[in-house]
Amino acid sequence: PKGGVLKRVMEDYVRQSHIDGGFLYVGTPHISKEDLFRTSGHLPYYADGMFPPMDDDGQKYYLKAMNCPMHNLIFASRGRSYRELPLRFFEFGTVYRDEKSGVLQGLTRVRSITQDDSHTYCTPEQAGDEIRHLLTFVLKLLADFGLDDFYLEVSTRSEDGRKKEKFIGTDEQWADATAVLQAIAEECAAEHGLRVVPDPGGAAFYGPKIDFHLRDSIGRTWQCGTIQMDMQLPERFDVNYVGEDGEKHRAVMLHRAGYGSLERFIGILIEHFAGAFPSWIAPVQVKVVPVTEKHMNYARSVADALSASNVRVEIEEGNDTLG
Repeated sequence: PKGGVLKRVMEDYVRQSHIDGGFLYVGTPHISKEDLFRTSGHLPYYADGMFPPMDDDGQKYYLKAMNCPMHNLIFASRGRSYRELPLRFFEFGTVYRDEKSGVLQGLTRVRSITQDDSHTYCTPEQAGDEIRHLLTFVLKLLADFGLDDFYLEVSTRSEDGRKKEKFIGTDEQWADATAVLQAIAEECAAEHGLRVVPDPGGAAFYGPKIDFHLRDSIGRTWQCGTIQMDMQLPERFDVNYVGEDGEKHRAVMLHRAGYGSLERFIGILIEHFAGAFPSWIAPVQVKVVPVTEKHMNYARSVADALSASNVRVEIEEGNDTLG
């Protein structure tokens, strides 16, 4: 139950932060037809990370391992104008990854992952400012949770000819997207005193990315937040907008998660604070301790008053003395 409180407070925080940041809240199904993931390219590029399909009278269905294909369907559900851009969607999307049993670890490596997932659709000219907007969002989130030991990792496409086959898109698209992300990551790092670590070959199959790596209390690093630039899925889903010239133009798509995974982020918070959370996220913010048994009714009235003011409170009802 206390973990449930922590999760709810984190959800409330990031939901309101997205609304304040101009995102539109959406929700999508947990299962979908095979064709959707073939269109997106996740089959076959990401098939090893997905659970085996379910069969319904010859139609295969997959548990979703990502939310982006569904968000593309929402964008493409009607015509869009350049006046609507940037258009930002946000979802608490639970996705499912077929992690092997040997790598599962507590809350930090799980198969059912709750993502604070957003996708921004913009013009190529808006992409730089939107990446800065997303970086600022994640930096504020980490600061609000009191986490300051992290670095940025810029993941790019492998230039090895054999390994390049797992990435889709042209050389020019990759060069342009990588240049934009790299420049903004270095600009942000210089401004905030952060380290930028290169990760050649670690990009998503559809584009380069910036990952936030947090160091926990015993020195381990965990990849949490991410910002990814994508010029491939908009082509696969025909994600267009009508420009000022009256012609159709391809949108740029930016993927972003702040926590990355709520489960992993909670695991890191538990380690980082050793259970002594900042009061605003603490599952129990006040504990009322009666001096003796005869003060119990008064203690309950104090607890009720605090609870009525939205303070999370518990009463110590054991038989121990105050000492």
